Amino acid sequence: MFGYAGFVDLEKHPAAPAAPAVPPAVGLRASDADRDRIAQILADALAEGRLTAEEHSDRLDSLYAVKTVGELDVLVRDLPAAHGAAWAPAASPPPPVPVAGPQGPAAETVLAVCSSATRKGRWRPGALIRAVSVLGDVSLDLTEAVFEQQVTEINVSCVLGNVDIVVPENVTLRGYGGGVLGNFEVTDGSAAGADPQAPVVIVRGFALLGNVEVRPKRGSRVTDLAAKLRGRPGT
Repeated sequence: MFGYAGFVDLEKHPAAPAAPAVPPAVGLRASDADRDRIAQILADALAEGRLTAEEHSDRLDSLYAVKTVGELDVLVRDLPAAHGAAWAPAASPPPPVPVAGPQGPAAETVLAVCSSATRKGRWRPGALIRAVSVLGDVSLDLTEAVFEQQVTEINVSCVLGNVDIVVPENVTLRGYGGGVLGNFEVTDGSAAGADPQAPVVIVRGFALLGNVEVRPKRGSRVTDLAAKLRGRPGT
Protein backbone atom coordinates (compact mmCIF):
# COMPACT_ATOMS: atom_id res chain seq x y z
CA MET A 1 0.00 0.00 0.00
CA PHE A 2 1.37 3.38 -1.04
CA GLY A 3 1.08 5.70 1.93
CA TYR A 4 2.16 9.10 3.10
CA ALA A 5 5.71 7.94 3.68
CA GLY A 6 6.09 7.36 -0.03
CA PHE A 7 5.34 11.00 -0.76
CA VAL A 8 7.89 12.08 1.87
CA ASP A 9 10.58 9.96 0.19
CA LEU A 10 9.89 11.57 -3.15
CA GLU A 11 10.36 15.01 -1.64
CA LYS A 12 13.64 14.03 0.00
CA HIS A 13 14.97 12.51 -3.23
CA PRO A 14 14.02 14.79 -6.11
CA ALA A 15 14.82 13.79 -9.66
CA ALA A 16 18.42 14.53 -10.75
CA PRO A 17 18.80 17.65 -12.91
CA ALA A 18 19.30 17.10 -16.63
CA ALA A 19 22.92 16.89 -17.77
CA PRO A 20 24.19 20.01 -19.53
CA ALA A 21 24.16 19.88 -23.29
CA VAL A 22 27.40 18.69 -24.89
CA PRO A 23 28.99 21.51 -26.90
CA PRO A 24 28.89 20.95 -30.64
CA ALA A 25 31.88 19.13 -32.14
CA VAL A 26 32.49 21.95 -34.59
CA GLY A 27 34.09 24.02 -31.83
CA LEU A 28 36.65 21.38 -30.89
CA ARG A 29 40.33 21.93 -31.66
CA ALA A 30 41.40 20.00 -34.74
CA SER A 31 43.89 17.15 -34.36
CA ASP A 32 46.55 15.93 -36.79
CA ALA A 33 44.25 13.03 -37.69
CA ASP A 34 41.45 15.48 -38.56
CA ARG A 35 43.78 17.48 -40.82
CA ASP A 36 45.08 14.31 -42.52
CA ARG A 37 41.51 13.26 -43.31
CA ILE A 38 40.65 16.61 -44.88
CA ALA A 39 43.93 16.65 -46.82
CA GLN A 40 43.03 13.26 -48.34
CA ILE A 41 39.54 14.48 -49.34
CA LEU A 42 41.09 17.53 -51.04
CA ALA A 43 43.68 15.37 -52.81
CA ASP A 44 40.98 13.02 -54.13
CA ALA A 45 38.89 15.99 -55.30
CA LEU A 46 41.88 17.38 -57.19
CA ALA A 47 42.57 14.02 -58.85
CA GLU A 48 38.88 13.71 -59.87
CA GLY A 49 38.81 17.20 -61.38
CA ARG A 50 36.36 18.59 -58.81
CA LEU A 51 38.90 21.21 -57.73
CA THR A 52 41.29 23.21 -59.86
CA ALA A 53 44.96 23.34 -58.91
CA GLU A 54 44.47 26.90 -57.65
CA GLU A 55 41.43 25.96 -55.54
CA HIS A 56 43.29 22.98 -54.10
CA SER A 57 46.28 25.17 -53.28
CA ASP A 58 44.12 27.78 -51.51
CA ARG A 59 42.29 25.19 -49.43
CA LEU A 60 45.51 23.40 -48.55
CA ASP A 61 46.93 26.67 -47.26
CA SER A 62 43.84 27.12 -45.08
CA LEU A 63 44.05 23.52 -43.86
CA TYR A 64 47.09 24.25 -41.69
CA ALA A 65 45.97 27.75 -40.69
CA VAL A 66 42.53 27.03 -39.17
CA LYS A 67 42.17 25.72 -35.62
CA THR A 68 38.78 24.03 -35.15
CA VAL A 69 36.91 21.05 -36.61
CA GLY A 70 34.15 23.35 -37.85
CA GLU A 71 36.63 25.40 -39.87
CA LEU A 72 38.05 22.21 -41.41
CA ASP A 73 34.53 21.08 -42.34
CA VAL A 74 33.98 24.28 -44.33
CA LEU A 75 36.93 23.38 -46.61
CA VAL A 76 35.20 20.21 -47.90
CA ARG A 77 31.53 21.08 -47.44
CA ASP A 78 30.93 21.26 -51.21
CA LEU A 79 32.68 17.92 -51.94
CA PRO A 80 30.72 14.64 -52.09
CA ALA A 81 33.36 12.69 -50.13
CA ALA A 82 32.57 14.78 -47.06
CA HIS A 83 28.90 13.67 -47.11
CA GLY A 84 29.38 9.94 -47.71
CA ALA A 85 29.14 9.37 -43.94
CA ALA A 86 28.62 11.48 -40.86
CA TRP A 87 31.91 13.27 -40.35
CA ALA A 88 33.15 13.54 -36.78
CA PRO A 89 36.52 14.55 -35.34
CA ALA A 90 38.94 11.77 -34.60
CA ALA A 91 39.32 11.48 -30.84
CA SER A 92 42.45 9.43 -31.40
CA PRO A 93 44.29 8.18 -34.48
CA PRO A 94 42.77 4.98 -35.93
CA PRO A 95 44.68 1.78 -35.27
CA PRO A 96 47.43 1.22 -37.84
CA VAL A 97 46.64 -1.09 -40.72
CA PRO A 98 49.45 -3.57 -41.37
CA VAL A 99 50.12 -2.69 -44.99
CA ALA A 100 53.52 -3.67 -46.30
CA GLY A 101 55.55 -1.35 -48.45
CA PRO A 102 55.80 2.43 -48.81
CA GLN A 103 52.06 2.98 -48.37
CA GLY A 104 52.11 1.69 -44.79
CA PRO A 105 51.25 3.99 -41.90
CA ALA A 106 54.79 4.33 -40.54
CA ALA A 107 56.75 7.45 -41.46
CA GLU A 108 60.14 7.13 -43.11
CA THR A 109 62.89 8.84 -41.13
CA VAL A 110 66.02 10.21 -42.76
CA LEU A 111 68.54 10.95 -39.99
CA ALA A 112 71.96 12.60 -40.11
CA VAL A 113 73.83 13.19 -36.81
CA CYS A 114 77.38 14.40 -37.47
CA SER A 115 77.06 12.62 -40.81
CA SER A 116 75.15 12.77 -44.10
CA ALA A 117 72.06 10.99 -45.45
CA THR A 118 70.74 10.98 -49.02
CA ARG A 119 67.67 9.73 -50.84
CA LYS A 120 67.76 9.95 -54.64
CA GLY A 121 66.99 8.08 -57.86
CA ARG A 122 63.84 6.00 -58.43
CA TRP A 123 62.82 5.76 -54.78
CA ARG A 124 59.26 5.72 -53.44
CA PRO A 125 58.64 8.45 -50.85
CA GLY A 126 55.89 7.70 -48.34
CA ALA A 127 53.05 10.03 -47.42
CA LEU A 128 55.06 11.21 -44.38
CA ILE A 129 58.83 11.68 -44.20
CA ARG A 130 60.81 12.95 -41.23
CA ALA A 131 64.14 14.58 -42.04
CA VAL A 132 66.38 15.20 -39.01
CA SER A 133 69.77 16.88 -39.28
CA VAL A 134 71.97 17.53 -36.24
CA LEU A 135 75.43 18.73 -37.24
CA GLY A 136 74.86 16.82 -40.46
CA ASP A 137 73.57 17.04 -44.03
CA VAL A 138 70.31 15.59 -45.37
CA SER A 139 69.61 15.54 -49.12
CA LEU A 140 66.22 14.48 -50.51
CA ASP A 141 66.13 14.39 -54.31
CA LEU A 142 62.55 13.80 -55.53
CA THR A 143 63.17 14.57 -59.20
CA GLU A 144 63.08 10.86 -60.17
CA ALA A 145 60.93 9.63 -57.29
CA VAL A 146 57.81 7.52 -57.86
CA PHE A 147 54.96 9.22 -55.98
CA GLU A 148 52.17 6.89 -54.88
CA GLN A 149 49.94 9.53 -53.24
CA GLN A 150 48.76 13.01 -54.15
CA VAL A 151 50.08 14.72 -50.99
CA THR A 152 53.50 14.06 -49.46
CA GLU A 153 54.45 15.76 -46.19
CA ILE A 154 58.05 16.25 -45.05
CA ASN A 155 58.67 17.26 -41.43
CA VAL A 156 62.11 18.83 -41.03
CA SER A 157 64.16 19.34 -37.86
CA CYS A 158 67.50 21.00 -38.56
CA VAL A 159 69.98 21.93 -35.80
CA LEU A 160 73.42 23.19 -36.83
CA GLY A 161 73.04 21.31 -40.09
CA ASN A 162 71.73 21.45 -43.63
CA VAL A 163 68.64 19.99 -45.30
CA ASP A 164 68.37 20.23 -49.08
CA ILE A 165 65.18 19.09 -50.86
CA VAL A 166 64.77 19.14 -54.65
CA VAL A 167 61.48 18.36 -56.46
CA PRO A 168 60.29 18.27 -60.08
CA GLU A 169 59.24 21.68 -61.39
CA ASN A 170 55.56 20.77 -61.83
CA VAL A 171 55.18 19.71 -58.18
CA THR A 172 53.31 22.19 -55.98
CA LEU A 173 55.35 23.15 -52.92
CA ARG A 174 53.96 24.45 -49.64
CA GLY A 175 56.22 25.56 -46.79
CA TYR A 176 55.27 26.11 -43.13
CA GLY A 177 58.24 26.81 -40.89
CA GLY A 178 60.97 29.22 -39.98
CA GLY A 179 64.52 29.67 -38.85
CA VAL A 180 66.06 30.71 -35.53
CA LEU A 181 69.45 32.19 -36.40
CA GLY A 182 69.09 30.06 -39.48
CA ASN A 183 67.37 29.84 -42.87
CA PHE A 184 64.12 28.10 -43.85
CA GLU A 185 63.39 28.72 -47.55
CA VAL A 186 60.79 27.05 -49.77
CA THR A 187 60.63 28.11 -53.44
CA ASP A 188 57.47 27.08 -55.29
CA GLY A 189 58.16 27.04 -59.01
CA SER A 190 54.78 25.63 -60.10
CA ALA A 191 52.72 28.83 -59.77
CA ALA A 192 53.21 29.86 -63.42
CA GLY A 193 52.09 26.49 -64.83
CA ALA A 194 50.36 24.48 -62.12
CA ASP A 195 49.74 20.83 -62.99
CA PRO A 196 46.55 19.50 -61.31
CA GLN A 197 47.72 15.89 -61.73
CA ALA A 198 51.14 16.44 -60.18
CA PRO A 199 51.81 15.77 -56.49
CA VAL A 200 51.77 18.33 -53.70
CA VAL A 201 54.75 18.40 -51.34
CA ILE A 202 54.28 20.08 -47.94
CA VAL A 203 57.41 20.93 -45.96
CA ARG A 204 57.01 21.86 -42.29
CA GLY A 205 59.63 22.35 -39.61
CA PHE A 206 62.39 24.61 -38.34
CA ALA A 207 66.07 25.45 -38.72
CA LEU A 208 68.06 26.31 -35.58
CA LEU A 209 71.48 27.68 -36.53
CA GLY A 210 71.06 25.68 -39.70
CA ASN A 211 69.82 25.85 -43.28
CA VAL A 212 66.73 24.32 -44.91
CA GLU A 213 66.27 24.87 -48.63
CA VAL A 214 63.49 23.42 -50.79
CA ARG A 215 63.46 24.18 -54.52
CA PRO A 216 62.26 22.85 -57.89
CA LYS A 217 64.64 21.53 -60.52
CA ARG A 218 64.03 23.10 -63.91
CA GLY A 219 63.29 20.67 -66.71
CA SER A 220 62.34 17.81 -64.38
CA ARG A 221 58.68 16.77 -64.35
CA VAL A 222 56.85 13.94 -62.61
CA THR A 223 54.38 11.79 -64.58
CA ASP A 224 53.98 8.58 -62.57
CA LEU A 225 51.23 9.78 -60.27
CA ALA A 226 48.85 10.91 -63.02
CA ALA A 227 49.12 7.53 -64.75
CA LYS A 228 48.66 5.67 -61.47
CA LEU A 229 45.51 7.60 -60.53
CA ARG A 230 43.99 6.81 -63.92
CA GLY A 231 44.91 3.12 -63.65
CA ARG A 232 47.27 3.18 -66.62
CA PRO A 233 50.92 2.18 -66.77
CA GLY A 234 53.43 5.02 -66.31
CA THR A 235 54.64 6.75 -69.42
